Amino acid sequence: MGRAAGVTEQQLAELSSYQESQAFSELERLVIEYAVEMTKTPVDVPETLFAALRRHLNDAQLVELTAATAWENYRARFNHALEIEAQGFSEGAFCVLPERPAASSGMRAGHGL
Repeated sequence: MGRAAGVTEQQLAELSSYQESQAFSELERLVIEYAVEMTKTPVDVPETLFAALRRHLNDAQLVELTAATAWENYRARFNHALEIEAQGFSEGAFCVLPERPAASSGMRAGHGL
């Protein structure tokens, strides 16, 4: 999906160093930083970051960005809590998750879900 939306191979390869990478525009770096700050617990987005985003995005765009980031964070936390693993759609992806012990099934073993 990212590639279809214009994400380049270089951006995928350099995502972990987005702050220094020339593969990202200023706005793209700000959006990634916003997502990083939004997904921390507790959420504490610095006012300076929000102000920098406001120079590029209007209210409706900020709401959409925040909603999309929150939704993806929700999905990731949901999947991690139930130990739902990737379905193989991103073979060869650069954004590899940290290694975790193998689960006995697609959901947490022993939880009658």
